[in-house]
Amino acid sequence: MQLHELRPKHPAKKKTRVGRGGKKGTYSGKGMKGQRSRAGVRLAPVVREVLKHYPKLKGYRSQKRRKSMRTISLAVLERNFQDKEKVTPQLLAEKKLLASFKGKVPVVKIIGKGATKAFFLEGCLVSSGAADSITKAGGSVV
Repeated sequence: MQLHELRPKHPAKKKTRVGRGGKKGTYSGKGMKGQRSRAGVRLAPVVREVLKHYPKLKGYRSQKRRKSMRTISLAVLERNFQDKEKVTPQLLAEKKLLASFKGKVPVVKIIGKGATKAFFLEGCLVSSGAADSITKAGGSVV
């Protein structure tokens, strides 16, 4: 035996061509009719079908989706401001109690009851219950 006469012990198995009749049976292992049984199968990715279910929103910074008025409770003011301190929307934004949008501070409404500290509110909308409790504590609403 010479070198050019050597053969592998187990010759490589030939790849079966599916879908052309012959020994593989009537449907040749591809099932019955449909897109997947045809030649050149091109299926849309599954992720696309999931993404199509999401609503179409016109930008994440859209004013329509954002509320034009922000509400802050008196309890938050009690925790973050001292007695007889002035409270404005700009001060709320500086203390990071209020998120500004495109450099502008939104309209603020103070809600809640039972204020123990006297606040001097300027430039804020105030609910009737909050206004009563602030005036009883000795503060004012401008």
